[in-house]
Amino acid sequence: MNLQESPTWLGSAKLQVDGKGRLRHFLSIEGLSRRLITEILDTAESFASLPEQSVKKVPLLRGKTIANLFFEASTRTRTTFELAAKRLSADVLTVNLPTSSAVKGESLLDTLRNLEAMHIDMFVVRHGQSGAAHFIASHASPHVSVVNGGDGRHAHPTQALLDMFTIRRHKPDFSALVVAIVGDVTHSRVARSQIHALRLLGVREIRVIAPRTLLLRHLGELGVRVFTNPCEGLKDVDVIMMLRLQRERMDSAMLPSGLEFFHVYGLTPEKLALAKPDALVMHPGPINRGVEMSSAVADGPQSVILQQVTHGIAIRMAVMSLCLGSHAAGRERLHE
Repeated sequence: MNLQESPTWLGSAKLQVDGKGRLRHFLSIEGLSRRLITEILDTAESFASLPEQSVKKVPLLRGKTIANLFFEASTRTRTTFELAAKRLSADVLTVNLPTSSAVKGESLLDTLRNLEAMHIDMFVVRHGQSGAAHFIASHASPHVSVVNGGDGRHAHPTQALLDMFTIRRHKPDFSALVVAIVGDVTHSRVARSQIHALRLLGVREIRVIAPRTLLLRHLGELGVRVFTNPCEGLKDVDVIMMLRLQRERMDSAMLPSGLEFFHVYGLTPEKLALAKPDALVMHPGPINRGVEMSSAVADGPQSVILQQVTHGIAIRMAVMSLCLGSHAAGRERLHE
């Protein structure tokens, strides 16, 4: 099955939210309400101070088992999901897919069914094909939740929400903000999710800055202003969200050398000076220093990149607790 052509991930809202408006799966920002997104951010706020406590755990998911299924390489996303689950007191199973039966030809659905037979309560999925998490959610048992850890070029919803959480902690009035997303927009699931989240939260203006070969079509239909000149696009912005150049997903003809990209689009102190003096600098990681930004900016006082990583734990705790809380409520109603 070609997941990119599958219709299973188009009805995102019906899959993600139950009849009471509660989160069942977390697959994309599309289809969710501003109320639900705000609830996730507020729940994450309640977890944000947990690392400062002597005991860094809460018992909310004690007795639950969460399986990480990462079909693509990851450091930040996989480890923060693991930490988030453990801080919620869940048992965590990280499947080593390169040594699993998938390399022997086992299908995605057969892998899913076998893991469900082990009484898994949640799958966290990262996959190279768009729609993979939606496909799994549409075939999972009713008591199982699915969280999208990034699928192809489609979506990376927890990354977008940890970005929103980071912005909100510094600049809580989204309606007053001008936000610029810079770099490889074509191949970025992060950029797609960021744009939907920013629109949902009522950001005043969203700008995308990229070479023409790395732009998405139809950005104008999303109310996004497009710039190919970074000096124009960065003027007076409040937040700069840099993107990684995803060379593994692109044709070499789409991009000149990294040095040429850095010269025009790389974020340097000189380009940063075009933004507002208190502008935030963000990046989903991993950073290609000297390509997407200079070390002076990445390690500078306006950078909140490491805060993004920290906040990723709280956001993922919020998403997992809300999803599994919805299922627990459903089971309670069945036994009334």
